[in-house]
Amino acid sequence: MIIVGKTVLSDDIADKFFVCHIQKCKGACCIEGDLGAPLNESERHILEAEYEKIKPYLSIEGQQAIQKKGLFVEDSEGDFSTTLLESGLCAYAIQKNDGSLSCGIEQAFLDKKTDFRKPISCHLYPIRIQEYGEFDAVNYHRWDICQAACTLGEKLGVPLYQFLKDALIRNYGQEWYEELEKEIAQRTTPPPQK
Repeated sequence: MIIVGKTVLSDDIADKFFVCHIQKCKGACCIEGDLGAPLNESERHILEAEYEKIKPYLSIEGQQAIQKKGLFVEDSEGDFSTTLLESGLCAYAIQKNDGSLSCGIEQAFLDKKTDFRKPISCHLYPIRIQEYGEFDAVNYHRWDICQAACTLGEKLGVPLYQFLKDALIRNYGQEWYEELEKEIAQRTTPPPQK
């Protein structure tokens, strides 16, 4: 366990290797699972404000699903997530020429049409955050669709926390990330010889 500020991180964040391998998985996380991407309250407000800028980047099917079901949906536990098509595909996902999936929101961001990159839950994946009062539990979510990413991460020697540096800084800030690096370095540095 690693503690940084008010976050408790599983050791996997430092110990596991990961580099997204879109050529292998084809963006399966945009279609697999029971729900869309989790959305926090501020992200729901951003989607409401920015949707018209994002809409041109979405498929016709995605636009129709959003028109029918809304920009996001609420589950039985009161949590919100992105809208899905009947196939299970995220309404904000777009298919590229090579058959892989990417995020229409992120494409609008890359084209400087919006300041919203994509839901933080997507940006941080495969890390999942659970709030417990004042503390966040930060855990690695293992999923077989990401096996190629684990293999590539091991081959390239990229730990999960380094692969997700931008997303972690976006969520917790630069100072927090630097503290995380220090904590991980202390774990791996052998004690001084007496």
